[in-house]
Amino acid sequence: MTETLETLFRQVVGSAADSIQALTPAGSNRRYYRLQTSGTSLVGVVGTSVEENEAFFLIAGQLHRAGVSVPVVRAVSNDRLCYVQDDLGDTSLFSLIQQDGVEAPYVWALLEEALHQLPLIQFRGAKGMDFTKCYPSPVMDRRGILWDLNYFKYCYLKATGLDFQEAALEDDFEHFADVLLSESFDTFMYRDFQSRNVMVYDKRPWFIDFQGGRRGPIYYDVASFLWQARAGFTNAERNRLIDVYLEALQYFRKVDGETFRARLRYFVLFRLLQVLGAYGFRGYFERKAHFLQSIPQAIGSLANQLQHSFPEIPYLTEVLYKVVSLPQQTLPLEAKGLMVEINSFSFRRGIPDDLSGNGGGFVFDCRAIHNPGRYEQYKTFTGRDKPVIDFLDATDDMAVFLSHVYALVDQAVERYLARGFSHLMVSFGCTGGQHRSVYAAEHLAQHLRGRYPVHILLNHRAQK
Repeated sequence: MTETLETLFRQVVGSAADSIQALTPAGSNRRYYRLQTSGTSLVGVVGTSVEENEAFFLIAGQLHRAGVSVPVVRAVSNDRLCYVQDDLGDTSLFSLIQQDGVEAPYVWALLEEALHQLPLIQFRGAKGMDFTKCYPSPVMDRRGILWDLNYFKYCYLKATGLDFQEAALEDDFEHFADVLLSESFDTFMYRDFQSRNVMVYDKRPWFIDFQGGRRGPIYYDVASFLWQARAGFTNAERNRLIDVYLEALQYFRKVDGETFRARLRYFVLFRLLQVLGAYGFRGYFERKAHFLQSIPQAIGSLANQLQHSFPEIPYLTEVLYKVVSLPQQTLPLEAKGLMVEINSFSFRRGIPDDLSGNGGGFVFDCRAIHNPGRYEQYKTFTGRDKPVIDFLDATDDMAVFLSHVYALVDQAVERYLARGFSHLMVSFGCTGGQHRSVYAAEHLAQHLRGRYPVHILLNHRAQK
């Protein structure tokens, strides 16, 4: 298929590409490539579904005409499976949140701009849209809602081993669908509106991965963006960004803020159940550790939502209370023995919560160690990259620091194994969560794997 992309590139640019580079795949089966020649760069996409590609072409054109910053599709293959589009670079809003934190003024400005543009996407994007061509569904409807709720039931809830009354749960799924569909809507729902799908190019936000969009309610995209598990917004940050959205929304529809928030929380709950279903499938069934590592943050958000009352779905609420009370949310079912959860994190974002029920473990502060992040040549690397590893290997203070860490953690692991305990959490923090804490977490994981019969769950919370 790369030959087809090169042909399309030549068709657009007028000359052959000097290089073609495979890009990191996204969550779908599409494959991405960067094609470049002197002064010109395009992204080539190889899809697996003509219908999905056609939906992308339709929505991209619609949003572009509405004045939304989206990549323009420059050429499409005859079989409609391959195309080339504008190259928006590699910097996503999510990566900037993880790197510099929400509190960085330029990051916050980008977040505000993304929420300010959302009503434009939802209302002008819908004007004249042929929703029948959306893929895989033209509208958020009862069937789709029940599919997603059952996805949560089968791929996450059943995998936890919790006992529940399936008939009562299905009854509440029906009631939940009634609530979500109780208002009519004629707006465009992006569906995957989250900071990972907002690229930062030319110092402003651009929007990608909207091919799953359809007609749907405005609340869904707000919930998707602000309750994205690994973005880690605080409640105060979410409320400020909701205010930004509501201010922009008034140009299209007059909405009372209190009423909007009261209804939004149902979509937040629905979105969190969708996310847990996806994490359960990718983690428990496909055995992808990245998704297992994301479960605790989603559970933390779910626990926060359960502080509200959901009177229409009492049995589902009861089951969810049991879910957030489970002692270990990230341990694969067949993994018995001691799980050592090792985190790296940024102190800017706060110390990771312990969701195992054990009350914590160790938190080590790496900020006294010489910081490679202060030097320009290391800023784009992390503690898993050779230049940073070489830098920290050469510093005596990191070696001394880890020797003390190993002594403390070894003692705890040996005692936990002897007493049959199941979970120990060790967290390393530094300023940005990119260099020193990542290096320390990686080295502790390697140290423990070589010495003890333990399961290691390694989570770099400030990384993608």
